[in-house]
Amino acid sequence: MGTERTRTDRLGLLLEQFDYARERAEVRLTGLSDEEFLWEPVPDCWSIRRRGEATTPRAFGPGDWLLDQGAPEIPASEYAEVARQAADGMSVAKIAEDWSVSVERVEQILNHSSPPEPDETPVTTIAWRLGHLHVGFAGQWEWTFGDRRQEPKQLVDFTPDATAAVERFWAVIDRWRDSVATVTDEQLETIGFSQYPYGSDPDDPYLDVLWGTNLEFIHHMAEIALLRDLWRTRLTTRA
Repeated sequence: MGTERTRTDRLGLLLEQFDYARERAEVRLTGLSDEEFLWEPVPDCWSIRRRGEATTPRAFGPGDWLLDQGAPEIPASEYAEVARQAADGMSVAKIAEDWSVSVERVEQILNHSSPPEPDETPVTTIAWRLGHLHVGFAGQWEWTFGDRRQEPKQLVDFTPDATAAVERFWAVIDRWRDSVATVTDEQLETIGFSQYPYGSDPDDPYLDVLWGTNLEFIHHMAEIALLRDLWRTRLTTRA
């Protein structure tokens, strides 16, 4: 019986973590219907909507369907990240630009001393969560391995067809994964190897960017899995 080798280098560990998460996510997305894809479990969800029907101020997309997006804000869960940016020497103006908020808002967060209140973030549909991930991976590939020219928010043509959305998503994931596998140790250490314009990619070593990308994939896929469980049991009532 052969012994399976496990990579222990830094890139290998991150790739194996991602591959394991992707394998589980692919199973959890199997059989997704259009109705479930767009299901809004509570009022005022964020989702994908036809152009002209979106109510969020910054909904975006190149085609007939847009992904909901609200006004710029820094959630309470990111206050520590803002403090880290300031401690690392980033100016308040640069932090504000990084998060697309006002200088006053950044100063308010940096002066915040008590525990932050929980965020009042909108509940999002499976369509929104998958679309959000799709944009992120398409944009990070373009601004790391591509021409670094295309606006990330125009790279994904959103669709209410669940099967098509999932197939397109995995195609982008496979391209991104194949490109990441070619990254060298030197590139892992390179600050700004990724120039993805939304977030801190241009200011971080690519190793840190990959760690964050794995986290983003894992936590959104866990949310999608929970929504599928809720959909499956939505009509269950207690005797």
